[in-house]
Amino acid sequence: MRSARRLQYFKNGLEIFSDVAIQGRYDFEYDLMPCHSSRMSLAKRLNLLKAGGNLIYRNAHPWSWPINMHIELTNYCNLRCRVCPTGSGVLNRTPQAMDPALFERLMNEVGPYLLTASLWGWGEPLLHPNIASILRLQHNRGVVTFLSTNGQNLDDELMLQALIDYPPAYLIVCLDGITDETNAKFRVGAKLDPALYGVRELARMKRKRGSRYPILHHRFIAMKHNEHELEELPDFSTRNHFDILTVRSLSIIDASDDSFTNLKPVSKDLCAYEYENDQRIKRNDFICEKAFTFPAVFADGRVTVCDQDSNAQEVFGSLADGKTFKKIWFGKQASEIRRIVRDNPESLSFCSNCPFKDRSVTDCSIKRYDLQRG
Repeated sequence: MRSARRLQYFKNGLEIFSDVAIQGRYDFEYDLMPCHSSRMSLAKRLNLLKAGGNLIYRNAHPWSWPINMHIELTNYCNLRCRVCPTGSGVLNRTPQAMDPALFERLMNEVGPYLLTASLWGWGEPLLHPNIASILRLQHNRGVVTFLSTNGQNLDDELMLQALIDYPPAYLIVCLDGITDETNAKFRVGAKLDPALYGVRELARMKRKRGSRYPILHHRFIAMKHNEHELEELPDFSTRNHFDILTVRSLSIIDASDDSFTNLKPVSKDLCAYEYENDQRIKRNDFICEKAFTFPAVFADGRVTVCDQDSNAQEVFGSLADGKTFKKIWFGKQASEIRRIVRDNPESLSFCSNCPFKDRSVTDCSIKRYDLQRG
């Protein structure tokens, strides 16, 4: 979170307090996706207000449960994206799918407090062998749920049925080109046909049911080799029955800038970062909130400080050991790691090369198109 955005949050505090505490609703954006939470329980209202207050002090021992969470359903993938730790072969965790029983236990404990759940990590979630069970377990929990996919399994009829029966709020389909050639330059091994077939089918199934969900979201990362397609992109997304399109800038993860030299767009407006003499300009106004409100739970049950810690270097604890999330989240080890993130982040590799801190804005997406009208 940029310090200016944090200040604006506090300025709007009275209005937020009224919406949350009195009316039990909260309207917000998550990476340019409009979200709405209503009829919140008293526990969720109080937790959200506590989390907001904790942004002032960032206590190592937080006042609240998480309000957002990344839940990694798998850590293996069917593509080889060029800068992804999984696709580039630098992820050193054993390939695994999350046990549905562990997922259910986690959501039973934390779900009553969450605003959002992002069901992805360093793998392709639709490769989970029990994805229908996961979606069923998550359905109707009062949590805004996001599911991000490369779309390669969206031509499976059973998959489509699960997505329409137990829909996430947003199904994010990541396609970085309007031709196979362009898309596969970054998403090595990808084909457009299965993804686009699935999106069109889901749009048809939604119309038949009169359903709004899942909102079909085309996410496009702007890079040097595909920025020439941006003019045609909204028409392409509309023709293929997406509901919204977001253009996203390419983030540095835990890698050197050299890895991105051939991918960085020519247009400065599409770059995640500003450069001077070919060096990324460092910013000092970033305030990390992930360690305090937005942890990640990896496929093996380890709870990590941040989803960017792809190899689980700093672990709060493990649900697979039989511990409750509460014991892990409010435990001594978690507090010690938060203190490092707050006071000495440069000592952690994933913090020193954080994909968010040197941006002019925190969101990775830079433009949204609302496509389907009427």
